[in-house]
Amino acid sequence: MRAIQMVDLKTEYQRLKKEIDTAVIDVIESAAFINGRPVQEFSKALADYLNVKHVIPCANGTDALQIAMMALDLQPGDEVITPSFTYIATTEVVALLRLKPVFVEVDKQTFNIDIDSLRKAITPKTKAIVPVHLYGQSCDMEAVMQVAEEHNLFVIEDNAQSIGGDYFFKDGSSKKAGTIGTIGTTSFYPAKNLGAYGDGGAIFTNDDALAQKLTMIANHGQSKRYYHDVVGCNSRLDTIQAAILNIRLQYLDANINARIKVADYYDAAFANHSTIKTPFRAKNNRHVFHQYTLILDSDKKGLRDELSAYLSDKKIPNMIYYPVPGHRQKMFETFGGFEYDLPVTDWLTERVISLPMHPELDNEQLKYITENMLAFFN
Repeated sequence: MRAIQMVDLKTEYQRLKKEIDTAVIDVIESAAFINGRPVQEFSKALADYLNVKHVIPCANGTDALQIAMMALDLQPGDEVITPSFTYIATTEVVALLRLKPVFVEVDKQTFNIDIDSLRKAITPKTKAIVPVHLYGQSCDMEAVMQVAEEHNLFVIEDNAQSIGGDYFFKDGSSKKAGTIGTIGTTSFYPAKNLGAYGDGGAIFTNDDALAQKLTMIANHGQSKRYYHDVVGCNSRLDTIQAAILNIRLQYLDANINARIKVADYYDAAFANHSTIKTPFRAKNNRHVFHQYTLILDSDKKGLRDELSAYLSDKKIPNMIYYPVPGHRQKMFETFGGFEYDLPVTDWLTERVISLPMHPELDNEQLKYITENMLAFFN
């Protein structure tokens, strides 16, 4: 049996080696390392795939969030609502721009923003909502957008983990995750479903004027070279990374289908287990399984740590995403983070554990993982 990886980028590279190598060498031979032709090609290809008017590439997913908030002219002290149960970048950017992060609860099944908690958090100072499509499953965007429209709020979708996911509206129509709100953002960190071989990110919008502003901010605030209309930053996607992403985008749907097949195997193996709660799949979206995250539905103290150590001993990688929620991070103490009462978030952070999830997992590996998981509980 091949060694099990949490994310197996080496095996995937071997599959795509000829195409990737050719694309990279073409860039090197052209010497157009910054803003070369593959950057524009990838931007257009991703826009076509997402069916969105504008894709603005940038240096990473955190920059994408920052540029999005800068483009909306949010002012110091404005409140931005976001779930506490997410990676720190989502809320770090809020604080960095001297805005006020307002933490809300997540749904116990989907791990995504809880609509009732969202409604209760809105104040006259609220200016934006940042729903996070966590682990590969879209938030209930129809409900989020309804709340935003009622209160005239911006919506910035953090789509770093759910690129390629579909959201289904009640009228039968659908849109790609990240293309429903005012602005969508994503990350091309190598472990993502659509990852580069280094850092990268992108911003999406259907608003022409907003797209122009986002592009300016990402490029030193320039309207044309050496003419700087707004305060911006220097955030761009390298040509080599764009060339690699152009290749990997062509295989995104196939890789998503392979991830879903892996999730189906896990689900069947753990079906009806009293302690192992498999990922919930909401009917209003297609889960693309950036992570396969289980809930250990037990109050036994230390159970997750015992399982993690056991799996590691069996050479089965596993991760905890995330052990400390935003409202309990020291960096947010001055924003009143410790004062929040988010029992579902706290409950989940003590019980979630993620198993290996990537398109290269084979049945022999999956059998080994699931059999050892079940043996732990017997």
